[in-house]
Amino acid sequence: MASALWHGFADMGSVEANGPFEVARGEGAHIWDSAGNRYLDATGGLWFANVGHGRTEIADAVAKQLGTLAHYSNFGDFAPEVTVRLAERLADIAPVAGSKVFFTSGGSDSVDTAAKLARRYWHAVGAPSKKIVVGREKAYHGMHVAGTALAGIPVNREGYGELMSDAATVAWDDAKDLTRLIESIGAENIAAFFCEPIIGAGGIYLPPDGYLAEVREICRDNDILFVVDEVVTGFGRIGGEWFASSRFDLAPDLMTTAKGLTSGYVPMGAVFVAPRVAEPFFAGGTWFRHGYTYGGHAGAAAAAMANLDILERENLLAESKRLEASLDRWLSPLADHPRVAEVRSGLGAVAAVQLADPTEALPFVGELRAHGVSGRAAGQGAMQISPSFVMTDEQVQELAERIAAALG
Repeated sequence: MASALWHGFADMGSVEANGPFEVARGEGAHIWDSAGNRYLDATGGLWFANVGHGRTEIADAVAKQLGTLAHYSNFGDFAPEVTVRLAERLADIAPVAGSKVFFTSGGSDSVDTAAKLARRYWHAVGAPSKKIVVGREKAYHGMHVAGTALAGIPVNREGYGELMSDAATVAWDDAKDLTRLIESIGAENIAAFFCEPIIGAGGIYLPPDGYLAEVREICRDNDILFVVDEVVTGFGRIGGEWFASSRFDLAPDLMTTAKGLTSGYVPMGAVFVAPRVAEPFFAGGTWFRHGYTYGGHAGAAAAAMANLDILERENLLAESKRLEASLDRWLSPLADHPRVAEVRSGLGAVAAVQLADPTEALPFVGELRAHGVSGRAAGQGAMQISPSFVMTDEQVQELAERIAAALG
C-alpha cells in the first residue's frame, strides 16, 4: 500500500509492500489500531508514555495555553510565562541544586545542545583544547550530528562519512577503558563523557555494579564534564526517583532529558546545567549562541506542567518502582525459552527480552501483534519493554504470557 509518509528507522520497501501499522487511539496501557484491534503497549510509545495514553487533562492544559498564547520566543529576554514557571519547577527536582534549565524540542536536540555547551564552556574558562566528546559502545544519543557521532552504534553512521572528528568511543561496561582513553589522548583534550544510566535503544543494558560511580569519579578526577543522558531514564522511568542521577547520586554537570517530560503528549526536551557550567554564562558578557525556535514552547510547557501534576498526584514514581519488580518477576522466566538468550531486567521500568537469533527480531514484532502486544526491536535482537507507569501487575503478567505465546 503506497504512502507518502517516510518512516524513521524503516525498510521502506517492506513498509510499502505490507502497509503501515496505523495506531488510532490509546488509553492507559493499551493502544488500538485503525481496524479496532486492542494491544498492550509494551514500549510506552517510544519510551515516553510515562503517565499512560488518553490523559485529557494534558490535552485540556495545552488547549487552554494555545488559546491564550501558543508560543512566542525564548531568545534574548523573551519567555512565555508558563515556560518560566516550568523551568523553576524543574530546577526544584534537579539532581544538582541551583541547576539552570535550557529547553529544546526533543532528545536529539538536548544531546547536541549538551555537546556544544560542553565545548563552549571550556572555551569560556580558558581551556579551548578540551573539544573531544566521548561516548560508549552500544549507546544511543539521538540522531543529530553530535549524537550520531557520539553513539556506539556503528550501523547508524554508515554512509554519512565522518560526522564529527572530535568524538571517541569506549567500552560500555568497563570504566577502566575510559581511563585508558584519557591516558592516551590527554584529559586536556577531552570536554565531556556522555553516559546513559541504562543503555536504551542500543539494546537495554543495565549498568554493571559500581560502573556509574566509577566513571563519575574518573571524570571528576580528570576535570572532564560528566553528561548523563536521561532522555529515557528521566522523569520516573528509573523507578522511585525523578532521575537516575538522583537514584545513584551522580551529580551530573549536564543532564539531557525529553520523552517523559511531557509523556510524549507534545515534543519537548530540556538540558539541566549544573551551577559550575552555567556560571561563566550567567556572570555576563559570555554568550551561548545556540537555541531553537520551539525551545520552551508555551504549549509544550503547559503539557509538561500537567504531566508533572499527574506524576506527583498519582505517585507514579513509586508505581515505576513497583514495575521494576513486577517486570523482573514475570519476564525473567522467559529466559528459559529456547528462542531467548537472556532477559535483562531489575532496574527501573524497563526490560529486554533478548532473542537468541537476532535476525528473528523484526519478524517477532509481527508475532507479538498477532498476540495482542505492540512491541519493538532494539539493539541486536532485543525486544524493548518500557511500559507506562499505569500498567498494573496483572497486565505485566498478561504481557509476559502473551510474549511466551508468541515465542511458541
